[in-house]
Amino acid sequence: MAKGTMTESVLDIGKAPVLDYNKKDWDAAKASLAPGYVYDEIATHRRVKGADEALAIWRSWAAAFPDSQGEIHNTFQSGDTVVVEVTWRGTHGGGLQTPAGTIPPTGKRIELRACQINEVKNGKVQATRHYFDMGTLLRQLGVTG
Repeated sequence: MAKGTMTESVLDIGKAPVLDYNKKDWDAAKASLAPGYVYDEIATHRRVKGADEALAIWRSWAAAFPDSQGEIHNTFQSGDTVVVEVTWRGTHGGGLQTPAGTIPPTGKRIELRACQINEVKNGKVQATRHYFDMGTLLRQLGVTG
């Protein structure tokens, strides 16, 4: 199925952000997002509007964890809303940008459960609310107790 077509299921469109991130296919990711896309990363308090702004955040995660991948465990759909349960794994090989500054690479592996709630309309993801535990991430990196 062609991405963003009406023949593609709402569930498939809702999973696209994780799958495109896994491939680090930023063009495909941008194509799956609506022009007014809103990305709300709850743990970091970052909320941006527009695909380019969201992709800048995703690229910063990919730079901090170059081998990062999201394993999708479950997906649920209710109307135009898709919930994606995912575990993010990767090795901290680059600087991690945080509100308190950059955490230099630790070389440590992370495994972080997360949930994305994606709103889909007209064959595009309109908004994502991404939930994960920042405290767990920081503990796994060894930067907090």
